[in-house]
Amino acid sequence: MKNIIIKVILSAMTALLLTGGILTVHAAQHTILGVERVAEYDGLLQGKRVGLLTNQTGVDSNLRSTVEILRTRYNLAALFVPEHGFYGAIKAGEEFSNDSFDGLKVFSLYGDSKRPSAEMLQEIDVLCVDLQDVGVRHYTYVSSMAYVMEACATEGKPVIVFDRPNPLGGKVEGPVLKTGYESFIGLYHIPLRHGLTIGEYAAYINDKYKIGCQLTVIPMKNWRRSMRWHDTNLLWVGTSPLIPSADTAFLYAVTGVIGDTSLSVGVGTAKPFYYVGAPFADEREVYAALSKLRLPYVRFRATAFIPRYGKYEGKLVKGVEIYLTEPDKVNTAELGYLIVYTLRQLYPEQVQFPERGYVDGYKADIALGEASLRLNEAPEKAFTRWRQETEAFEREVSPYLLYK
Repeated sequence: MKNIIIKVILSAMTALLLTGGILTVHAAQHTILGVERVAEYDGLLQGKRVGLLTNQTGVDSNLRSTVEILRTRYNLAALFVPEHGFYGAIKAGEEFSNDSFDGLKVFSLYGDSKRPSAEMLQEIDVLCVDLQDVGVRHYTYVSSMAYVMEACATEGKPVIVFDRPNPLGGKVEGPVLKTGYESFIGLYHIPLRHGLTIGEYAAYINDKYKIGCQLTVIPMKNWRRSMRWHDTNLLWVGTSPLIPSADTAFLYAVTGVIGDTSLSVGVGTAKPFYYVGAPFADEREVYAALSKLRLPYVRFRATAFIPRYGKYEGKLVKGVEIYLTEPDKVNTAELGYLIVYTLRQLYPEQVQFPERGYVDGYKADIALGEASLRLNEAPEKAFTRWRQETEAFEREVSPYLLYK
C-alpha cells in the first residue's frame, strides 16, 4: 500500500512539473469575450466592408488580435484609433495623425477631429468596436466610442460592440457628472466609477442620450459583476502607457482626479497612480495624517520618489504609497477625495487646482464632474450626496445591464 501511495504522489508531481502549473482537477473557466463569439453574428459582417475601432487591447483570450480575427473572416477595410494610438504607446493628450497598418487605412480619432468624418465612414459599411475600458468616467475610450456611434447614426452605418469586462467590476461610486462640466473626458451625466462594461455603456447612452445608432452588442459569457480581472482568467494588455496592469486601474480610480491638482500621483515613475505627494510635503506628516483615518482595506507607506518626466520632473517628491488590500471593497472615489481633503488640511496654501488648457474650468473639476473637491466640501456631506446619486443611476441603468 505504501508503494502505491508513493507512486500516486510521484505521478502527480510529474504532471505538475510537465504542465508548469498548479495541480487542479478541473481547468479554470475563463471569460469568453465578445470578439470570440463573432461567428455567431456572421450575418452582420459577411459581404460588408468592415471598420474597426480598436488598439492594442483588441485581442482574444489567446492574445490573437481582433484585426487578425476580422481580417481572416471578413473584408476588414479600415481601422479607427482612439487616444494613445494603435499600439497604446502615445502619451496622454498627445495628438497623432492618420496612418496605415499592414495595408489597412488607420484613421486617428485623437487628432484634429475626435469624430470620424463622413469621408472616413465612406470606406466602410459597418463599424465594430473592440476596446478595453478601465471603468472610470474620465478615461477617453468610451468617449471615442460615443462619437463613433453619433457619426455612424448620421451616416446610417451599423455599430457592433464586442463586449469586454469592466476591470473594476460592477460597483458604482462617486459623483454623477453635473451640467456644465461636460468634456471629452466626461460626455454624459454618469458616476465617476460607472460599473458598466463597454457594451452596456454603449446601449445605455444610445437610448438615454438619443444617439439612435443601429447598435448590436455581442455579450461575453462567464462574466459576473462581482468579478475582478484575475477572476476572468484573461491576460491583461496595458490599456495605455500608464495603465500597465489591471491592479493599476483600481489605483487610477483613486488618484486619477488627484493628478489634476498640484499633487503628484507618481506619473513619471514605475508605479503611476500608486503614489501621492509633492515637493512641499513631509512624508512622515502625510503618512500620519492619512493613517489616522483608519480606512478599512487601505494601507499607506511613507515614501519619496523622483519623477523622470511630467509634473515635478527630476525633483524629490515626498508623500505616501497606497496599498489596497482588498480593492473590490474600497470605495475608490471617496478614498481619492479623502486623500486630497486631508493634504489640504496639512498644506492649505500649496495644494492648488490649476485650470485645464483645452476646455474652460479647473482640471480637477472637469475630471471629477463637479467642484466639490476644489471648494473643500466636507467629505460626509459630499459622500451622502454621491451615494444618493449613484443609487438613482443604478436604478436608471438597470434595464441596460447584460450581466445581472
